[in-house]
Amino acid sequence: MTEIHTGTEIENPITGERIVFRQTPEETDGRLLKFDIMVEPGGFPTTEHVHPAQSEHFEVNSGRLRLQQAGEETVYEAGEEATIPPGTPHMWWNSSQRQLEATVELRPAGRFASFITSLFALAQAGRTDDQGMPNLLQLAVLMGEYGDSIYPSSPPRPIQKALFAVLAPIGRALGYRADYDYPLEDAS
Repeated sequence: MTEIHTGTEIENPITGERIVFRQTPEETDGRLLKFDIMVEPGGFPTTEHVHPAQSEHFEVNSGRLRLQQAGEETVYEAGEEATIPPGTPHMWWNSSQRQLEATVELRPAGRFASFITSLFALAQAGRTDDQGMPNLLQLAVLMGEYGDSIYPSSPPRPIQKALFAVLAPIGRALGYRADYDYPLEDAS
């Protein structure tokens, strides 16, 4: 598994995101994960999602962040901030024609750094679709490990848990795992 430390950079070529870690869970006794994110025009995270136990705070440094939460969309410009409470389904993307740069904080840190590093490794290796999502068996294995830090907002969580509980063992038996080194060397 990739060791994350201050200054570690990862990139997702599918979603147009680049992350530079500024404070890691190990450095903050798990209280905080802080990173800078640069997102190309039209760039986005993979899907609407939920952080069940973490608040997510954005400070926009340049560009424009469009945030959808609780059924409403709001645009944030440079100098503006937004906080998403734990358990809130949300999605964000770069809605401008120039690069978005923001500082993101997750409190508590949870295991999001390991999750996002593995997901970006899969994207680097061509193991995600054009929306940055891995196949269903790989997703089941990831969510079995990281569902306490992040999960898709749809289908409803009880259905996800039941589905992933059945599919994750099949995925693991086929060689899928939750943690991948970044960049993923073996693209087979």
